[in-house]
This record gives sequence, C-alpha cells and structure tokens, in this order.
Amino acid sequence: MAVVPGEWTKNPPIVNLRSNGLFEQGVPYAEFKTLRDEYPLYWNEEPEGFPGFWNVTRHADVTAVSLDTDTFRSGDGINMYNPVGMPEEVLKAINSGSMITLDPPMHTAYRKVASPFFTLQAVQKLEGRIQAITTSILDEVTERGEFDFMADVAAPLPIKILCDLMGVPKSDEQQIFDWSNKAVGIEDPEFNSSIEEGTMNLMQIFAYGQQMADDRRKCPHQDLMSAMVHAKPEGDPIPQHLMDGFFLLMVIAGNETTRNSISGGMHALIENPDERQKLIDNPDLIPTGVEEILRWMSPVMHMRRTATKDTQLHGIDMAEGDKVVMWYPAANRDDRVFDDPETFNVTREPNDHIAFGIGRHRCLGARLGQLQLKIMFTELLKRFPDLELTGPVRRVRTNFINGIKTMPVRVNN
Repeated sequence: MAVVPGEWTKNPPIVNLRSNGLFEQGVPYAEFKTLRDEYPLYWNEEPEGFPGFWNVTRHADVTAVSLDTDTFRSGDGINMYNPVGMPEEVLKAINSGSMITLDPPMHTAYRKVASPFFTLQAVQKLEGRIQAITTSILDEVTERGEFDFMADVAAPLPIKILCDLMGVPKSDEQQIFDWSNKAVGIEDPEFNSSIEEGTMNLMQIFAYGQQMADDRRKCPHQDLMSAMVHAKPEGDPIPQHLMDGFFLLMVIAGNETTRNSISGGMHALIENPDERQKLIDNPDLIPTGVEEILRWMSPVMHMRRTATKDTQLHGIDMAEGDKVVMWYPAANRDDRVFDDPETFNVTREPNDHIAFGIGRHRCLGARLGQLQLKIMFTELLKRFPDLELTGPVRRVRTNFINGIKTMPVRVNN
C-alpha cells in the first residue's frame, strides 16, 4: 500500500465515504467540494481487516481513470468493499460475473451480445410500450390523489420495461422489484436484517435467473436472456457465474438507476418550482431537462477500479492493487466543468455530465433510460403540474445508488 492503514499520511480525515449511514442523510456535496478543491486524490481508511481506498472527485480525474483501462481495471470488482460473511460463490458473481466487472477484450465480447437490444433502433421500437405503461401508471394514481411517488410512479415503469427485455413474466415483476430493493440496500436494516438475509436474497436472484436460462435453452424467445444463453462470446457458452452476474446487473442497472432518476428528478423539480415551470411552459426543453436531472441526481454514486501497477495522480503514489473509487455526484458538480454547478438549471447547455459513466463501461442502457425519463416527465408535467410533497423523503442506506426509499406526494387538481 502507498498509505499504511490507520495512518492519515496523505490527507486529514474529512469524510468517511465508506459510511452507508452518511449517504442515508443525503449526498455529502459540501464535503465533495472540499475534496475536489483541496484533496482531489483522497485516501479513506477502513475498519481493521480492510485495506482502505483512494477517491477521485474531479470530473477530469473520473474521466481519466475510466478511460485508462490498462492502469485501472474493473476485473477485481466494482464495489468499494465486500460485505463480511458473504460466501465465495456469491462474491464471484458480484465481483467478476458481468460485463460491468470485465476488462477488455472480454468486456468487449460480452457487451456485443447484449448491445443489439440497446441500439437506437431497438430503443425506438419500445417508445409505444413505454408511453402505454406511463399512461396506465398515471391514470391509476390520479384516482387516488395521494400516493408514494417512488413505489407508485417511479418504480413500475423501468421494472416493467426490464422484464419485457429479459422475458420475465408479468406475474413476477413485483418479485424482481423486491429483490432489487434488497440487493441495493444490502446493509439497510429495513430491507435486510443481516448479511445472511442479504446473501439469501442474492442467491434467490441467481436461482431465478438460472431457471430462466434453463427454460431459454430448451425454448428460445426473442429476449435478452435467450441471447445470453445461446451466445458464445469466447467460443463457449457463457459460464454460470457470468450468467448469475449478468442477471443481477440487469435487475439492478436496468431498474434502480431509472427509477431513482425519475423520483430524484421529480424531487428536484418540486424543490425548484421556477425550473419546473420552464418545462411546463415549454415541453421542448424536457430532453435538456432530463440531462440536468441526470447530472443533478447521478443515480449511480460510485464505481471502483483497481490499480494494475504503481502509478501517480496529482503527484501522489498509488500502489499496484490499490482500490480507486470514482464519485459521479462529485464529478457532476465540478465547477471546473459546469457553470454554477450547485444550481439546478433545466436549460443547461452544454451539459457534459458523466452520470452514465464514460468510455468502454458507459451504461449500455443509457438511451433506454433517457427515453423513459423523457416520456415520464412529459406526461407528469402535463398531468400533474402542481404535484407537491406531503411528508419527508426517505433515502436508502447505501453509498452506491442515489436512492429514494419513500416520497409521499399529493396531486392538486
């Protein structure tokens, strides 16, 4: 290690970014600004038995680490740390079991299998389905007047579209939703009482995906699971731990990011009524507003890389094997890139946010997420221009997904 665990030899302990409880109270934007300005490469020690990790918070540095796949690899895992007590077979699926945890050339080969489902043409074909689901969701909540925006509006659209893509039957949509909540909130006691319960949840996800895969081997469909099952990206069928990790990735990435962008975006619009009114008055601005929501929200808060060799950043030595964590909410509020970054501005142009990541690992489903957000906010602002909060917004206890747990609202008609 370049820094001995337990010794703050590179910087003072400004904030503990390992703390899930910290993020339950909200993203620490003030601390991120301090890190960007004063400690752009910040060492965070960890509890005994864990090695500690480096943090990058500037837009340019997150971009540089993302693009330099020779120096910073994904293959050792994209999680900041592994929960204590999780079985090796589960950790293998999490840390090296999907496209997001692969490095070139394997990453490229596996990404090619899924990419046909996320091309511009493929996504455009889903527009009618997205519109129909959105209309149905909003019709239902209109009748009630008061509801939980997260559970009743933000969550159903992406989970239904994900299940369509994967070939999950409608009857199992709620189960996928529940599993997703528990997977993201693995250390949130409201979702999991213990690591053992969280582990069991992950194993249930894997078992469900394995059953789907067995079904598709016997009877292929025109869905993403069938494509993965019958693919041979390296000349042989995809091994089981990669199938497990792929299904987990789809459950989380294809669902959590979009629903939290919808809920977080609506929250931002409620808190910034002048910006909301701009979109109501001029719906042509909604695509620009969606990009600002993504910058503002940064639904995935961090990804980790591992140094493949001794290297330097900002004149500080990093050793081979060191963990390096990239913080997207910090990068997306970097005043070196964005004018007045702490202001939510739906007319912001240019908007060079990296909410979807950048480089080879940029989110494969970015177009699909953008389309869902565009359609949902177009309809929301048309039908509920005066939507208001009726209680506190509660957040998920995690430093990985910028997640809202509950968001009570009322329609004023």
